[in-house]
Amino acid sequence: MLHEYLYIAGGGLLIAIVAAAFSRRTGVAAPLLLIGFGCAASFLPGMPDIQIEPELILSGVLPPLLYASAVRLPVLDLRRNLGLITWLAMVIVVVGALGVGYVVHLLFGVPLPLAIALGAVVSPTDAVAATAIGKRLGLPPRVMTVLEGESLVNDASALVVLRTALVAASAGTFSMGEATASFAWAVAGAVLVGLVVGWVNVLVRQRLADPVLNTSISFAVPFLAFIPAEEVHASGVLAVVVAGVITGHQSGKRFSARDRQVERTNWATINFLLEQAVFLLMGYELPSLIEQARGESSDARIATMVLVVFGLLGVLRFIGVAGPLLMDRRRRPHRAKRMRSRIAAVEERLEDLSPATTQELDRLSIARHRIARHSADVDFAMREPLTGRAGLVLAWAGMRGVVTLAAVQTLPLDAENRATLVVVAVLVAVATLVVFGLTLPFLIHALALESVSPEDERDEFFGLMKQLAAATTEQLGPMEQLEVDGTPLEPELVESLKQRFLPILLGHIQSLRQTKPGLRERSLLIQHLYLDTMRDMLMQERSIGAYSSAAYARAEALLDREEQRLNAGI
Repeated sequence: MLHEYLYIAGGGLLIAIVAAAFSRRTGVAAPLLLIGFGCAASFLPGMPDIQIEPELILSGVLPPLLYASAVRLPVLDLRRNLGLITWLAMVIVVVGALGVGYVVHLLFGVPLPLAIALGAVVSPTDAVAATAIGKRLGLPPRVMTVLEGESLVNDASALVVLRTALVAASAGTFSMGEATASFAWAVAGAVLVGLVVGWVNVLVRQRLADPVLNTSISFAVPFLAFIPAEEVHASGVLAVVVAGVITGHQSGKRFSARDRQVERTNWATINFLLEQAVFLLMGYELPSLIEQARGESSDARIATMVLVVFGLLGVLRFIGVAGPLLMDRRRRPHRAKRMRSRIAAVEERLEDLSPATTQELDRLSIARHRIARHSADVDFAMREPLTGRAGLVLAWAGMRGVVTLAAVQTLPLDAENRATLVVVAVLVAVATLVVFGLTLPFLIHALALESVSPEDERDEFFGLMKQLAAATTEQLGPMEQLEVDGTPLEPELVESLKQRFLPILLGHIQSLRQTKPGLRERSLLIQHLYLDTMRDMLMQERSIGAYSSAAYARAEALLDREEQRLNAGI
């Protein structure tokens, strides 16, 4: 029997790779393909009946999935879109779960706690298919950020509602007051646990030079955040997200280039494998689930429930997106004008100050840094507004995915109408993938949203690198004045570094191998010095946010490549 499951796992991996490649070439959502392949595989002769324990999905699959996405999310973009992300990921999810629950309870007689549980599992959106399409078609970066940030946070809020509903289902009653208090603690406790685990993870790993140990700790972090949070009845998945965001944000200045590259590759692979496996498994189980559901409910009842839930989610999604965007459109110009006036007034007061001590000088520097960040935030809001066309894409990208499929399997095996609820949730997810996923590329083409051109991206990147180089030179002083162990640099070394290293940080120093002893070592030392200083300047500039996250990512990747080259001694 074991070899059969090994064959199935190998075949599933091959199918996942084929589906991903086909999706990238055709634009068809990969989750939809995987569910179809899974359904087809279940009808093959001799295929075993596979049933996965719900707890394994919740505790074993979701934490690494969410962590893999969280470590890649730029904090700068998350901070600037936090209001809209919070609205969509918490308020709309909770309202959607309760609204769907009450309607399903009233129309179909499903017990209220189980109906709310159904609403909870179908409320969170999944950005996998939408972002894959958006990257291929060039959606604006801010739209991508909202989609990714929302899909991270809404998983946590939906699972908190789900857990509260299941507790109420086992007790036989549902109290809104108790549910609200439970939700508040779940969020607060999760943030606290996630912050502690994230910072401990960063502080420990920055002291390790062994990539194997570093990778091992990285694999353990999602579970180290999830388990303690669940033990104190907080949201384990939200704790995982917070720990991942902390780790990703701090990795730029606390991890080595090699560790960052290894972590990106490892978690991208894990994310791909787990996502594909969940969709494929759900497609494999779908035919048997439909048969079980037919034993509980008629086809008409199931179809009607799917249409009702799908319609409610669609209406709520469009209203939830339109409301904040309309308010922002009306208030944005006045808010920007008011903020710029305040910034100008504060800058005038700062110019009149004459710090007399080092402490006062540090406080003045911090104040100027904050003013620069606020000014960059205002410029960003005016430069990249979420227009009506962008809002339509956000609303249309309300596809359900891996969390819906994973969470619905956590319904108790002895729950009333369990098979019906599972099938309804799966069919709703499939319907969103079909209706929205297949039409989203055409909508994006029709709306002709303005994206950042390659030329603008390149110009922004070069502008950032020039600014970093200028700040580094100002920090260290002219290269001719630098000394190594009290000895000034040789003129030929200064000239080589200026011509080959400083302009774009990609020059090679192979010719130095043939020069006198010690020259190459001093060259590497100076390059490391400039590289470390430039990375500090990058972190400072990123905390302000005058450039896009894409430009900061490209700059960090360039510095990482140069660091790895220097560490290799080439």
